[in-house]
Amino acid sequence: MSSTPGAPDRFNEERATYTVRGDDESGARPDFETGVACIRTTLKSLKAVPGVYRMIDARGDVLYIGKARALKSRVTAYTQAGRLTQRLQRMVAQTRSMEIVITASEAEALLLEAQLIKRFRPPYNVLLRDDKSFPYILLREDHSFPRIQKHRGARRAKGQYFGPFASAGSVNRTLNALQKLFLLRSCTDSFFANRDRPCLLYQIKRCSAPCAGRIEPGDYAELVNDTKAFLAGRSTGTQAKLGAAMAEAAERMDYEMAAIYRDRLKALTFIQGTQAINAEGLGDVDVFAMAAKGGVIGIEAFFIRGGQNWGHRSFFPSHTLDVPMEEVLASFLIQFYEGVTPPRLVLVDREPLDCTVLAEALGELAGRKVAISVPQRGDRARLLAQATRNAVESLDRRLAETGTQAKALRDIAELFDLPDPPRRIEVYDNSHIQGTNSVGAMIVSGPEGFIKGAYRKWTIRRPETVPGDDFAMMREVFSRRFARAQAEDPDRSTGEWPDLVLVDGGKGQLSAARDSLEELGIEDVPLIGVAKGPDRNAGRETFHLPDGREFTLPPNHPALFHIQRLRDEAHRFAIGAHRQKRAKALTASPLDEVPGIGPARKKALLMHFGTARAVRNASLEDLKRTPGVNAATAQAVYDFYHG
Repeated sequence: MSSTPGAPDRFNEERATYTVRGDDESGARPDFETGVACIRTTLKSLKAVPGVYRMIDARGDVLYIGKARALKSRVTAYTQAGRLTQRLQRMVAQTRSMEIVITASEAEALLLEAQLIKRFRPPYNVLLRDDKSFPYILLREDHSFPRIQKHRGARRAKGQYFGPFASAGSVNRTLNALQKLFLLRSCTDSFFANRDRPCLLYQIKRCSAPCAGRIEPGDYAELVNDTKAFLAGRSTGTQAKLGAAMAEAAERMDYEMAAIYRDRLKALTFIQGTQAINAEGLGDVDVFAMAAKGGVIGIEAFFIRGGQNWGHRSFFPSHTLDVPMEEVLASFLIQFYEGVTPPRLVLVDREPLDCTVLAEALGELAGRKVAISVPQRGDRARLLAQATRNAVESLDRRLAETGTQAKALRDIAELFDLPDPPRRIEVYDNSHIQGTNSVGAMIVSGPEGFIKGAYRKWTIRRPETVPGDDFAMMREVFSRRFARAQAEDPDRSTGEWPDLVLVDGGKGQLSAARDSLEELGIEDVPLIGVAKGPDRNAGRETFHLPDGREFTLPPNHPALFHIQRLRDEAHRFAIGAHRQKRAKALTASPLDEVPGIGPARKKALLMHFGTARAVRNASLEDLKRTPGVNAATAQAVYDFYHG
């Protein structure tokens, strides 16, 4: 018994894992009968038990990951050509081995399938392309005066998380209104600890200034409880309390305080007024509606928490051709909830495939019962109808944008004499200030827009690269990027080699890039330099070709607009990477270079001596007397600076 290599160990049950290979491993031409023979070899050892199977090609790449209540019956279906779609027949023809994982239940198999799909991204599975994490509002509870903030990523901080929100914009708007409404602090603990006077947020009535003692701990705790109640959907009491306080202040003729309560009521009304749909009384619900057109499927998701609409987002799963809508919805839901805790109720516009098993699997993820429902009447049905309208409109916009993008790519192919419209365009740019904090950046674009998961940045670090030399920087970036590509994908079979490379710069940058590719023996990657026009005017760019030719385009040329957009995105990404590096350098300390000195001891040394220079000049005895620093650490610091 052994667990699947690389699979997250979410389950405690022991799984049986084994791989069966067909007789033909010679890399012969893929054909259906060879794939069927491989599958039949696997069937000899299969039983009617739940589990997950992987179909693997001759190169060892995963083609498809599936789950089954009875593995033997499910895998047998792949040997019956008459019952398979053209898509599945192509998959079987490429199959050369299978890997089987036996699980304790079908629900566990479904969860494991989702994990493996997320890891391997197989070309024959329905894939959730948008893998960005969702923003949350975090109410931290590791301080006597809890802090409210936006949060993304792993939930390591102690506190309560409210979300997900559909976008950073929706969470920022809600967070700003909450700060006006409840006056909770948003500053970091270190900033809080070093304040003795209120900051600007107190002056503009967005914080109660607990750092300066302007509010009693008990009153602040009451604000925290009101915030929790509001985010949990119990806003009626908050509204009544603020209304009564405003009326009381007005009766006392304390009009300044009455105005403060009035502004807080406005903030509450703003949050309630941003609800695009009526979700009152629904509690925690996610709503999913589907639309299909032109071979593309769109899914609109609404997030309702505490009866409040926290935004909606559109998704467009890939690899959905010839896949039934019910199967697409089931695959989407289990992949979506891999990174989001499911609510108690999920509303859908149709019943997904294996709905009962899916609900059981989501219940395991949530640690409680989760219901999947297709509402037929009432408020829930009206809510679902609105989600459906949004799904149709989002899909129409997507198709229109895709059509425009496709035309731009055809124009680019014609402009640069490419055999086909490029499916992967890479754009390179550098950023630095007088040679410091130098970074190189690459952005990637495809037929459906920017592929942000493929963006890369490089810290310029080679000794021979002179700081501030843009040509040398470009040479280093190209050398490192394509040397790695040659090592990892020499056959260019993964789709991660570019069909067109754009370099932000003129002849010098283009020559540096071309020289790097020639040194690596790469001569078939189309390379174009894009130089800014006179006075850096957009619309007057000059295009440089490797053979020395150059030309410009009319300011209203469609391809020019698309290339400008790509170049601007590369510039934005490069500048952002440079600023991050520069900000990190500003907060760096010479003590960071001392091995074995962590944040706590570095802080202790700086608090005791005042500056890093004083630490460097201190004697061994002085270092040993530092609170929180033991003799071994003191010796390590002294030896580092004095040899």
